[in-house]
Amino acid sequence: MVRVGNHIQIPPKAPHTTRTHRWRRTLLAAFLTAAIAAPLSGAARPQIPAPTPAALPLLTATTLHTTYEANRANATQAAQMAATHGDPHRAAADQALAAPSRNLLTFDGRGTGQATEVLGDLAHAGHIAVLVPGSDTSLDTYARFHQAAAALYTDLTHRAPHGTTVAVIAWLGYEPPATVSTAVTTTTRADEAAPHLRAFIRHLRAATPPQAHISLLCHSYGTVVCGRAAPGLDADDIVLVGSPGTGADSAAALHTHARIWAARGSGDWIRHVPHTSADLFGTTIGFGTDPVSRAFGARVFDAADADHSGYFTPGSASLANLARITLGETSEVTRA
Repeated sequence: MVRVGNHIQIPPKAPHTTRTHRWRRTLLAAFLTAAIAAPLSGAARPQIPAPTPAALPLLTATTLHTTYEANRANATQAAQMAATHGDPHRAAADQALAAPSRNLLTFDGRGTGQATEVLGDLAHAGHIAVLVPGSDTSLDTYARFHQAAAALYTDLTHRAPHGTTVAVIAWLGYEPPATVSTAVTTTTRADEAAPHLRAFIRHLRAATPPQAHISLLCHSYGTVVCGRAAPGLDADDIVLVGSPGTGADSAAALHTHARIWAARGSGDWIRHVPHTSADLFGTTIGFGTDPVSRAFGARVFDAADADHSGYFTPGSASLANLARITLGETSEVTRA
């Protein structure tokens, strides 16, 4: 405060302080709105019955066929139970995954559901991409996740040098938060998912050629999962697209030997999300430094005008660069 004559004047707040308080108020409002909306939306649909996951052998190159068959059978049973329960949408989603052409490393039809699907010849693949999805991904919306994986696999098979075998894995190995929920603003789900992702990559190494190049392609909230899993994660590249942040202040703070890449399309609404964090009611809300910023220190590549759902669009600059990273053609990646 400053006394001027008989009046006391309060100096205006510094712009940074004002912006910080505005951001905290906005985030708090969103947090409280989600706290009210999420239980209401979650209560609208009862749990869908499904069998317990199939008992699977230890994952190796020689047990892949047995694993695929067991999970297809489990998905078939899940489809029948969902149909009996009166949920034709889930029944159709389960039945699609049970098709003879689908190769599942894992399947769990209970609740929102989880699945890990392989596209390509995993036992002989020299280059493998593992896709980690973001919010609102479940068995009910799995078709769009599969579409992204299929687009990448098609691009890879066209782009790979003669004699190079590739594979893509769609890893829905955790329960992503809903876009409108309190969970989507914190690292809680990512912290729960991280050890499962690390374990999956360890098991994957046992089922693939020793020198296989493994890239994690992480989207939206999936980038938070990859960020939390990064320490000790046996991957060659970690790619962050459409990221709200990783929960780390820099690429170095991820404590991984993997190369860290990041991209955001000019049409992605997530550019409007404040890249900071705040403590509210003992919980940290937000994910810190923007991964495409110079301060973060990732290798930033071109995603052109991709929107939040457009990073795997066939023919896009983003998809081409994701394929180049997967193939280890780092010098060919176009930078932003």
